[in-house]
Amino acid sequence: MDEYEPYRETPEREAAGHEAGTPAEGPFAECVLCRAPTEYPETVKGATLCPVCEWREAERTACSG
Repeated sequence: MDEYEPYRETPEREAAGHEAGTPAEGPFAECVLCRAPTEYPETVKGATLCPVCEWREAERTACSG
């Protein structure tokens, strides 16, 4: 993220109808890698990752050049 670019919620959270900064309610989806609870509700479609696995995935896929 560019330091001048404003923070933006992920499309999954926007699609789920959450306002920025409001915690999700109800049962949370499991991380597809470690099965830990994520910050996303179970109704979110797609592969959900917990914050730790999201960070590790970003490190793994980052450009090393």
